[in-house]
Amino acid sequence: MRRDVKPAEDKSFLQRIRRELHQMHPTERRLANFVLSFPGELASYTASELARLANVSNATVSRFVQRLGYTNYDEARRHVRSEQRSGAALFRVVSPVDEPDQILQAHLHQAHANIDRSFETISLPEIDAVAQAMLSAHRVWIMGFRTSQSFATYLHWQTLQILESSSYIPQSGQTLAEHVASIRKDDCVIIFGLRRQIRTFPRIVEQISKTSAKILLITDDDSRKAQPVTWHFRCQTAASGPLYNHAAVMVLTHLLATRVLDLAGASRRRRLSTIEALHDSLQEM
Repeated sequence: MRRDVKPAEDKSFLQRIRRELHQMHPTERRLANFVLSFPGELASYTASELARLANVSNATVSRFVQRLGYTNYDEARRHVRSEQRSGAALFRVVSPVDEPDQILQAHLHQAHANIDRSFETISLPEIDAVAQAMLSAHRVWIMGFRTSQSFATYLHWQTLQILESSSYIPQSGQTLAEHVASIRKDDCVIIFGLRRQIRTFPRIVEQISKTSAKILLITDDDSRKAQPVTWHFRCQTAASGPLYNHAAVMVLTHLLATRVLDLAGASRRRRLSTIEALHDSLQEM
């Protein structure tokens, strides 16, 4: 008889396995250990295929998913697919089947495809509009959390050569509220919101939108079009492995920084000469 369990939203797939692991039959435990290493396999394979990969019987797979509180294998697979969409890398790990050359080609092909598909919906005039907004803003704020932090700091580092009044937020020891309180309607805010986002991310975007500043939001391609922002660029991040492929995000970030420098004009670019002279004077390079 199926035991009562908490709903899927209360217990993740992996939490269910860990809760039951010590009570499992040895063959079920062998399957559990395999699935703990490659939980995404459930989303990709049938019950028979999973049984073959884990070297157990079909009956063991059926008993296993029922022990976890699912009606059948398909219900368990739907739960895993929903957790895959959350962006957790562990749920995107699968057991290796390709040769090294195939793996390399698959990653390169996916990177090119992501770039091509992303820029089918992101035009140069839109990028230039953002660059001009950054150049004319009273202050430019650039922010991102987790994975997004890398792209935010890169864009800030590159454009700081032209934009003196540019800030990356929040920095160590700071709260976001301390900065949002200073954002004005004549500012420009660049927000990177790639998966996996922090829980409060939608509230942060909503709060910043209330400042009436011009806002660029950069997200993955599956994000809904955000209403309160000025621009919303969605980048393809599909991958052939467990980690999202951010090649398109990097190209977009680089192109935006480049257009800021291109459109800055001679007077703004004099700052570059000053910086280079100081590098020589300080012997930093």
